[in-house]
Amino acid sequence: MANVDVMNLSGEKVGTLELDEALFGPAAVNEALLWESVKHYRASLRQGTAATKNRKLVAGSGKKLWKQKGTGRARVGSVRSPLWRHGGTVHGPQPRSYEYAFPRKKLLGALRSALAAKLADGTLTVVDKLELPEAKTKAYRAALDKLGAKRTVLLVENSKTLSRNLLLGARNLEGVELVLNNEVHPYDLLRYEKAIFSTGAIEQLTGILEKNASKRKHVASEAA
Repeated sequence: MANVDVMNLSGEKVGTLELDEALFGPAAVNEALLWESVKHYRASLRQGTAATKNRKLVAGSGKKLWKQKGTGRARVGSVRSPLWRHGGTVHGPQPRSYEYAFPRKKLLGALRSALAAKLADGTLTVVDKLELPEAKTKAYRAALDKLGAKRTVLLVENSKTLSRNLLLGARNLEGVELVLNNEVHPYDLLRYEKAIFSTGAIEQLTGILEKNASKRKHVASEAA
């Protein structure tokens, strides 16, 4: 088992949390799967609004410029022809969506790899709770500094224990993003330098990952 210290927002150790070595050990990091998950996430962010005008959309008359024969010039039907300057574009980009399906099991596997990588790098912190008595940005900034989170930080809270003080206190902090444990993505964990989980968030997320891993082993054993 991998042991992680549980801290409070004053930077003091208040307990220890055991994590499954099979899920959070260095051997659990799958870089190829992480790359796939990041590619999928970034593809969904693409606007896909690039567009060119074909010969139907460009401005210009459709009248035949000169008669077909007898002029000595090449035959031509329209000034909007793609062969002409300012004519239509052939096979140019059109508005489209770059999103594509990504299997849930692969997503959970990438999430498991991202958490294992954070744990191995020492940039994963678990706190007993993320709530402070006052919803003040200055108080949350001081708490993050005590936890060694001075640059970019990802805060992950349990959806059942999310408080108004946390929402108001953390929303204006530069370089800090707050997400729920059922919304966290591997890209988020890789994007931010440090990840801070509440105990409720990490325990619930670990339960989902363990369930997915056990199903995978069961399917593999049946196939064998």
